[in-house]
Amino acid sequence: MYFNKLLFNHHRLLVSGIISGFIALCLLSANSIAANGTLYYGESIKPDTLDPYTSREMSSLRLSELIFNGLIGINESQEIVPELAESWEVSTDKKTWIFHLRKNVSWHGKDNKPFNAHDVVFTVNLVKHPKTQSSHKTQFDAFNSVLALDDHTVKFSLTQKSLNSLSLFTFKILPKHKLSRYKYLNKLSSFSNQPIGTGPYSFLSSNTNREITLLANPDYFLGSPKIKKIIMQPFSDKNIMNQALTFNSLDMVVDVDPRHIDELQADSRFSLIGYNTLSYSFFAYNHNNALLNNKLIRQALSYAVNRKQMLKAFYNNNGAIISGPFAPGSWAYNLDVIPLDFDSNKAIALLKQAGLIKTPEGFIDSHGKPVRFNLKVPIEKNNESNKKIVLAYKNYLNKIGIEINLVFLEKKSWKKAIFAQHDFDITFATWAFDDASDIDDIFHSRYNTAWQNNFISYNNPKVDQLLGLALASTDHQEKRTINHKLHEILAEDSPYTFLWSLTRFAAYTNKLKNIQIHPYKFFENAHLWEFK
Repeated sequence: MYFNKLLFNHHRLLVSGIISGFIALCLLSANSIAANGTLYYGESIKPDTLDPYTSREMSSLRLSELIFNGLIGINESQEIVPELAESWEVSTDKKTWIFHLRKNVSWHGKDNKPFNAHDVVFTVNLVKHPKTQSSHKTQFDAFNSVLALDDHTVKFSLTQKSLNSLSLFTFKILPKHKLSRYKYLNKLSSFSNQPIGTGPYSFLSSNTNREITLLANPDYFLGSPKIKKIIMQPFSDKNIMNQALTFNSLDMVVDVDPRHIDELQADSRFSLIGYNTLSYSFFAYNHNNALLNNKLIRQALSYAVNRKQMLKAFYNNNGAIISGPFAPGSWAYNLDVIPLDFDSNKAIALLKQAGLIKTPEGFIDSHGKPVRFNLKVPIEKNNESNKKIVLAYKNYLNKIGIEINLVFLEKKSWKKAIFAQHDFDITFATWAFDDASDIDDIFHSRYNTAWQNNFISYNNPKVDQLLGLALASTDHQEKRTINHKLHEILAEDSPYTFLWSLTRFAAYTNKLKNIQIHPYKFFENAHLWEFK
């Protein structure tokens, strides 16, 4: 009786939610139609912060592309293009770079304060501060010193020369006049939630639902944006977000759920555009766990997972299975390294070779204890695919006799457990790159401290050596050869179960034109977008 009553109450709440959701969609639709010149787009994850350094959410980083600029940028063809710097020069030893800054750039805000070289110096020092917690800090380790020669000239001295040194200068510049009272960046600061930049759009407001409103910057140095206002709306349910699009209360969804692709393709009101991000997903193994520190066991876990089956079932094969640590869109990816096949018998044989004992109930270790790993994942109500992936992983490993205990954590707690405390056995995550040939901060042993990207505490002296050679190399072919060797070693060592790189799809109303999607900087060309 009690069980049936719970079901009835749940059903009533569900129906109530659908009705209220429909009313909200109708209201949103009316707002969208009334707001001429306003682009509404949907995200499935609420942004945690709005500055480009303290966030780890793609929704936040996409917004930061609209608000901030770097000295230079990387276009969709991975070519260097000028942004806040209009020109630059480099010394013969490739260790000294001088940038000449634009003189027609102002910060957002009523005071319209001009951007200058002191903002660049300030940004570098602020991010490099030991108390600044940012996954982007490693990029700044390459800077030995930075000096403003005058208001529009800045000089960088690098710790070592490198083939891809220029890509170091894509980092976003922050305003000294707004942050001078801070010694380091903190995501709880007022600036991180009400940012000021030099980009095509300026921050206007954020409501309690984390809906973010941006206004076109009429003084943007590349020209005033065509669309006067952009509003980002977060949705906890991708089905509701898709309905919002089809009810005309959204103009764009940046990442369409695979289940809705066919429906939107058949609707003549919308266009779908695919884009290959420099990213990949993986299961990561904590090397502080004595069992997971054994390469044979990590290899066994990778053999036990049917990645092709998951890619087909959960993403309709919109992606590619990968074999190693580079995104397949990168020249560093080694196509000669073939992904491990699904082979449960091979997995069981490797576990036995590692010294584990197979019993009718499952594997036990040398002390007679069942082999059990905690898989910690963030609670993401809006991401059904991720839930299905971790459940499938659990089932695959249960079939070979390995017990997986799923631990769902609130996102903030998950980040603390994974990045700060390294308190996990296995986790599921995705890396997104702008320079997909640089994996130094992910696998070098010096980055296995709190809040760094080597959160699995991976330590391989040969990999450390090759990563150092790759960073120092100024010969493209040599660097390619080194990275291919790194790919080969890391594929064999299996610090992760490398899964796939997905093809993403954006959907937008046909009332929009000039839409170009940058593969890893979604809004790179947004100042050129407009309504017909």
